[in-house]
Amino acid sequence: MKKNIFELKTQELKEIANALQEKVEIGLAKEGTEVRCIPTYIAPKTDSINGSATVLDLGGTNYRVAVVDFKNGETPTIHPENGWKKDLSVMKTPKFSEKDLFKEQGDPIAAIRRDEEMPIGYCFSYPAKSLLDGDAELLHWTKGVDIEEMVSKPVGKPLMEYLNKDNKIKFTGIKVINDTVASLFAGLTETNYDAYIGLIVGTGTNMATFIKPEKIKKLNPDYKGEGLVPVNLESGNFNPPYLTPIDDYVDLRSDSRGKQRFEKAVSGMYLGEIMKAVFPGDEFEERFDAQKLTNIMNYPDIHKEKYVDVAAWIYQRSAQLVAASIAGLVSVIVKHDPSVKKVRLIAEGSLFWSEYKKGKDYKDIVMKELQDLLEELSLGDVYVHLDKMENANLIGSAIAALS
Repeated sequence: MKKNIFELKTQELKEIANALQEKVEIGLAKEGTEVRCIPTYIAPKTDSINGSATVLDLGGTNYRVAVVDFKNGETPTIHPENGWKKDLSVMKTPKFSEKDLFKEQGDPIAAIRRDEEMPIGYCFSYPAKSLLDGDAELLHWTKGVDIEEMVSKPVGKPLMEYLNKDNKIKFTGIKVINDTVASLFAGLTETNYDAYIGLIVGTGTNMATFIKPEKIKKLNPDYKGEGLVPVNLESGNFNPPYLTPIDDYVDLRSDSRGKQRFEKAVSGMYLGEIMKAVFPGDEFEERFDAQKLTNIMNYPDIHKEKYVDVAAWIYQRSAQLVAASIAGLVSVIVKHDPSVKKVRLIAEGSLFWSEYKKGKDYKDIVMKELQDLLEELSLGDVYVHLDKMENANLIGSAIAALS
């Protein structure tokens, strides 16, 4: 491929940002839309958080368990440090059941020191509808997982009931949040910002933010929480303009045709599939993800020049699309509240924090493009501060459990 078909001009990125802004507004008004904008019916505490919570973090591949302790406004402590980690890619295998998943999730908990009863904060990184009791109903699986029997059912209470059968020290309740909402909640540990965004760019991609309740027309009228409402956008399902025939081919060959089009152009799970689609006659590893893509870019001397060039184009476009999506969400936030000038962006995910030794790192591409786009959108006076927060998922989920 001699021509870079993945190149996006500033005007095109601006149109992508505007398209996301429009679809977020539609998602806040109606159910079943492209960008779902799922309200999370948990009002997080921002101060006076005391107590301990067991946190379960189920991501696209990995699973973590930890106990998080909050005491007197101090920095929370995590036991064990960074959590007990387990590879759970087995959940992507055919015929993997709900009971199999519960057993896999329950096994590490016995190794975690718990001296007292406490609630669970469950970071569940799949599209789920928040329920008024703090649980969440699975809408559909993504990232190659397909446990059919769990779809359209609560994911929290059945897991807690399973765990309480085998644990002498019981769990007192469970709150379920998405990983982007967990990052969003973790961002509240710094209170001197006007607005907050949680962002994931790893195996998958998604965003979350806080929205005024009066701007969410579909908000459950029985929700009694006070203040802004956390909203999980499920922005991976956004279908942006300016995708290429290569993207159409990747979508056609996926197990979720027509869905998660933004995620398929951006996230670590799919960047390798894009590369393979550009060179359909060439031999690549079956599991060819973003890490392998960046290895090609970072070690050009041992790879074909054409692979190095195309890998860099795919990487660059992914970062540009993420910048456009953030700009679109900032546009929504400022439209709802023109006084917003300082936004804290908590970003999680291995792809977002990946390095390109021969050029700009991913995060630097995102932030440069974002600044240019905000200027284009007449939002140049809005400052987006990027933060990398260790264990944001664990801390945010514990805040949810203790709120």
